Amino acid sequence: MATTGLQHVAAMYAGVVAPPLIVGAAIGLSAADLTFLTGACLFTAGLATFLQTIGVWKIGARLPFVNGVTFAGVAPMTAIAASTHDKSDALPIIFGAVMVAGLLGFVAAPVFGKAVRFFPPVVTGSVITLIGVSLLPVAFGWAQGPVPTAPDYGSETNLGLAAATLLIVLLLRRFTRGFVKQIAVLLGLVAGTVVAIPFGVTDFGPVADADVIGFPTPFHFGAPQFQLAAIVSLCVVMVVSMTESTADMLALGEIVERPADERTIAAGLRADTLGSALSPLFNGFMCSAFAQNIGLVAMTRVRSRFVVAVGGGFLVLMGLCPVAASLIAVVPRPVLGGAGVVLFGSVAASGIQTLVRAGLDKDNNILIVAVSLAVGVIPITAPDFYHAFPQTARIVLDSGISTGCVTAVVLNLVFNHLGHQRDAQDVTHPMEAGEEIAAAR
Repeated sequence: MATTGLQHVAAMYAGVVAPPLIVGAAIGLSAADLTFLTGACLFTAGLATFLQTIGVWKIGARLPFVNGVTFAGVAPMTAIAASTHDKSDALPIIFGAVMVAGLLGFVAAPVFGKAVRFFPPVVTGSVITLIGVSLLPVAFGWAQGPVPTAPDYGSETNLGLAAATLLIVLLLRRFTRGFVKQIAVLLGLVAGTVVAIPFGVTDFGPVADADVIGFPTPFHFGAPQFQLAAIVSLCVVMVVSMTESTADMLALGEIVERPADERTIAAGLRADTLGSALSPLFNGFMCSAFAQNIGLVAMTRVRSRFVVAVGGGFLVLMGLCPVAASLIAVVPRPVLGGAGVVLFGSVAASGIQTLVRAGLDKDNNILIVAVSLAVGVIPITAPDFYHAFPQTARIVLDSGISTGCVTAVVLNLVFNHLGHQRDAQDVTHPMEAGEEIAAAR
């Protein structure tokens, strides 16, 4: 149980630590605060995993699900950080929005399973693709260096380290099997850090300064603040997250030969949303099921939810050990950039995989995808596109994921629901989406 539980942690570790690194860098946190934020996200991921696997009352799907920080919230949270004049208020505003979105999602969980038909693969595929595309510029920025104003920003050394890390990850994925293949990204980060040592870009200061034992002090970054635009933005993310979790539960239910019914989906969504609502108390972000671990369950055939619960225990212990959390702060930013290309690119690829099954032979669905992606990439390709809008509105508009999701949902309603009879392919979408996400990740 210990080794297989640890394998689940290894398969999703890079995915858990990446969001706090991105958001923390956008806010300009110090190395110590970045370590604290990373540890808090590990700790809350463990608590959310306990809720999902062990369950309490009607909370928890009681399936072998690993929960952690969702990528869907990264772009909106960085947009919130960018629009906040006083950076010390950024995290409190984000935490307040996550708490409200989590509580609203918890209330909506029982009816969401019935409404999921409005989120077929043409919608979820577009949104997941936008998540990956929105995060790729972050990886490119990391590859150039930590500080844009530094003399070595974009230097041959930094780009070379990023390329070397990317090459290591690709070689591991191509020529290894099993457990080593599953943790190729993690091994690539370690190898890239070792390669970077002779170039003097590796800083072991965060490890030396970190305590062996610590606790994520509640509201370490300040009491939560509630800003309407931020709440709306992360409520959209919560809808996206719940949609993806529903597809994941359906896929995993088939793998473990326990098909997820409406009650299971509602209980699983309650665990996701309650974990998200409680996470900011310990300085964590929005939580969601990690689809990459579904592939691990299918590969190993270890279907016990208690094994995954042990993995959740490891996450909690890592969150209570600042030294463990500080290790990721040692990794040079260019090395993270090289691994991020694979990590974020795979998210976009999983969205494309979902779109393959979305019935793109229909003109209506082609239009939905085309317009949704076009609207979603506006903040990436034209960052000043909404410069004339109020600052509060830009928190939502500058998030391509939020605007792309709303566009996809509205267009899907107009073209495929209002006045039209849905065909069989659309009806069976949740399982198809879940299978594609699990296979791609």
